[in-house]
Amino acid sequence: MDVDEAQIDEGLYSRQLYVLGHEAMKRMAASDVLIVGMKGLGVEIAKNIVLAGVKSVTIYDPDLVEVQDLGTQFFLREGDVGRQRGEATVTRLAELNAYVPVKNLPGGIGQPISLDLVKGFQVIVLTDVPLAKQMEINDWTHEHDIPFIAADTRGLFGTVFNDFGAKFTCVDPTGEQPLTGMIVSVSQDEIGLVTCLDETRHGLEDGDFVTFTEVKGMDELNGCQPRKVSVKGPYTFTIGDTTGLGNYISGGIFTQVKMPKLVAFKSLRESLKSPEFFITDYAKFDRPPTLHAGFQALATFKGQYGRFPRPRNDADAVEIISLAKNVASDEVDEKVLRELAFQASGDISPMVAVIGGFVAQEVLKACSAKFHPMVQYLYFDSLESLPATCPTIEEAAPRGSRYDGQIAVFGQSFQEKIQNHRQFLVGSGAIGCEMLKNWSMMGLATGPQGAIYVTDLDTIEKSNLNRQFLFRPKDLGRFKAETAAGAVVEMNPTLKGKIQTRQEPVGPDTENIFGQDFFDGLDGVTNALDNVKARVYMDQRCVFFRKPLLESGTLGTKGNVQVVIPHLTESYASSQDPPEKEAPSCTIKNFPNAIQHTIQWAREYFENLFIKPPQTVNQYLSEPNYLETTLRYAGNHTEQLRSIVLYLVTHKPLTFEECIVWARFQFEENYNNTIQQLLYSLPKDAVTSSGQPFWSGPKRAPDALTFDSNNPIHLDFIIAAANLHAFNYGLRGETNPAVFKKVADAVTVSPFTPKSNIKVQISDSEAPPENPSDNEDPDALIKLLPLPSSLAGYRLTPVEFEKDDDTNFHIDFITAASNLRALNYNITTADRHTTKQIAGKIIPAIATTTALVTGLVCLELYKVIDQKNKLEDYKNGFINLALPFFGFSEPIAAQKNKYGTTEWTLWDRFEFRNDPPLREICDWFQQEHNLEVTMVSQGVSMLWSSFIGKKKSEERLPMKMSKLVEFVSKKPLPTDARHLLVEVMVSDEDGEDVEVPFIVVRL
Repeated sequence: MDVDEAQIDEGLYSRQLYVLGHEAMKRMAASDVLIVGMKGLGVEIAKNIVLAGVKSVTIYDPDLVEVQDLGTQFFLREGDVGRQRGEATVTRLAELNAYVPVKNLPGGIGQPISLDLVKGFQVIVLTDVPLAKQMEINDWTHEHDIPFIAADTRGLFGTVFNDFGAKFTCVDPTGEQPLTGMIVSVSQDEIGLVTCLDETRHGLEDGDFVTFTEVKGMDELNGCQPRKVSVKGPYTFTIGDTTGLGNYISGGIFTQVKMPKLVAFKSLRESLKSPEFFITDYAKFDRPPTLHAGFQALATFKGQYGRFPRPRNDADAVEIISLAKNVASDEVDEKVLRELAFQASGDISPMVAVIGGFVAQEVLKACSAKFHPMVQYLYFDSLESLPATCPTIEEAAPRGSRYDGQIAVFGQSFQEKIQNHRQFLVGSGAIGCEMLKNWSMMGLATGPQGAIYVTDLDTIEKSNLNRQFLFRPKDLGRFKAETAAGAVVEMNPTLKGKIQTRQEPVGPDTENIFGQDFFDGLDGVTNALDNVKARVYMDQRCVFFRKPLLESGTLGTKGNVQVVIPHLTESYASSQDPPEKEAPSCTIKNFPNAIQHTIQWAREYFENLFIKPPQTVNQYLSEPNYLETTLRYAGNHTEQLRSIVLYLVTHKPLTFEECIVWARFQFEENYNNTIQQLLYSLPKDAVTSSGQPFWSGPKRAPDALTFDSNNPIHLDFIIAAANLHAFNYGLRGETNPAVFKKVADAVTVSPFTPKSNIKVQISDSEAPPENPSDNEDPDALIKLLPLPSSLAGYRLTPVEFEKDDDTNFHIDFITAASNLRALNYNITTADRHTTKQIAGKIIPAIATTTALVTGLVCLELYKVIDQKNKLEDYKNGFINLALPFFGFSEPIAAQKNKYGTTEWTLWDRFEFRNDPPLREICDWFQQEHNLEVTMVSQGVSMLWSSFIGKKKSEERLPMKMSKLVEFVSKKPLPTDARHLLVEVMVSDEDGEDVEVPFIVVRL
């Protein structure tokens, strides 16, 4: 495909670029996509594709808007009823992304899509199209190898069919970063056994391909054609015959090579007879054949009667079962078919979100060849979401309302429960926007008792617009919660006055806002957060107030959903991922071997140049007795004093030219002198105590850099460093490279003389060596400092790191600083885009995953509203759209503990009212449970223990708990405190420690 090298707007697409990459995005930018059908499913697919950034999206739906379309089609308004759907939708769809033209194909009312209309598109998506018409279109697309997708949702059921042609090439089936690792040997024989450094497992699988760099001796492997791997162990694999190659000496890095995969699809006509199913839920492994027959039965029924089966109509259901049996090759599940018939006229927003998110990702795969397409039929259902009491035929009958599609599935009574529900949404970013959209379509909280509370302290930035679809360019700088709420009220005006927004973060500091009264008024909490700390905090609050919590998250094409139900499941904090493995500090400081190490070093260097020293200077200038306090309490006081002298005296610039000179000396110090000193202390021919070369394995011997203003990386460093230094001092910056070249080249640098008494820390287990500069006299440094009173009102401006501003030099500096260090150590450099992700700890994100995960959350929300109380009623989910993969499991039950004969879980607690004295609590445990209290604590304060002595015990035991906490902590309780959380340690009559629940003391 001839790809137009149009510039990709990294500001808008940055988070998605980390999912798809530049090449895939360029291929997408050459793809015209047609989507037929603009009901809920069609618009959900279109929305996600427009946000993703294809060349163009064309929609086709000449039928008229009906009232019940408003229950899932979020770009239609009440005033659009009676207009053609495509025409009514196109303008709002086009607002999502200025780079993607959205067109509406005109057609007469009731005019089906025809072959002449679908020609000229790279991908064709059909929704709500009769099966016979699907086959007609697909016969042509299959013959011409044009990717074709047909999708449909019916109540709590969904289906997708893919046909990307007989010879579709997938260039990257998983999207994972290629594996890489260091090797220590390669055997010279017919199997070619490669042994890796035993620091980390290689992670390869049989059938993977690898190539090599930096191998010494067996040089033929460097840059070789990809060799097929056979795994022999976690640190070994074979690569085939190496007998004709040189003798391996040392070193080498293997890198996995992604090989294109050919995927052969069958046509729809052929697949109907011999389907290949993609399993979405292994607990329902036998369900796809039933649904395959059931959806064909629905198509036949619609063809005969011009309508779908009526909600909860037994006669229609019997006919669907009969029709399904006629086409099924095996036995069918009549209960499932019965529900399919009952729900066939149903249309619910969460199912639309799940299938729409999935289909949109399949469209992107077809455009970009990135990630493995689904082969070939998907059937998905969430029958567990049905209420315990199924609706009657009268309950499910249409009311002429926007919710008729949902009422057909759940009934009017349950619809009223939805409308009177009260939810707290924590966060209104990507997941939060999708959640509010689904809730508005469901009619959540639109009833007399209903309420939605949303809090988010963030404002809208450009990079948000790519996936937080309720925001537009005109909203930049506005608060997210307020803007998102306004957008969904426009989608469903009955939400007006039902959404309360705040800009406060959740945490201990806002418990006066989100306290007992607030939580008492909630039916549940939904997290839409982007960090673990806030998730754990909200989890603790939901456990304390015993509220259901719906937790979810995404990482690129991966997503997860967790349901936390009081007295039933474990909580979010009950199990957590292990912490990320960090590189040892001595590796970062002296022995980097990967670009991640140099980026981390550059990030710390950035802080140590432009953030910490100006902050320290400002403390010296503004805090009385700063020097005395520093000398008394700070462990690194000499370093702090030296920093103040450098930034306030020695290196204080008066002109921008002096900032350039300073930057040039920084280059010399870090990329030449420091490296020369390291090689003086540890020469390239140094050996270890066992006689092995010191610079081997992961330790790469560096080389000093000589400054060259014609080298773009060298000059980039000078430009960024000088501008940031100037920013600290309030001096005006400069961007003209000629200015920097002229000044930097004129700087005279003295030759470096290494010092003989400098020691190098080899590993983190060694104590950091003391070097001569550490013994500077603090008094001598203090004498160099000007008195703060002589600089009254003078302050430096510390930099505040901001990764998404391309004009502030922050990422420019870190990229240049990291790449210079990479050049020192002969590590492959990284571009600005890659450096930004690692230094800024950016989470890759794409709208498709967000939409799907949010749909799954809302399918669980139906169960929360129904107050289901069995573990098997709920489903935790994990998905990876790249593979694709769906995995569902029952939530893990809350762990049971025991004291005496009493079982308890994290949901239990002891409650004491009226602020009792400590003695009363201790006596209660003894009398009621024969347990002796040995220690009592609250937060970080130990209030009492059995070993504190008689006098203190006599003093504290009679105190009321509130007074005791104030007495020990020496701080008054907040005026709005209504309770205290207290932990106790107790022992049984044998003196054995026994674990018991926490205590709530009501004040």
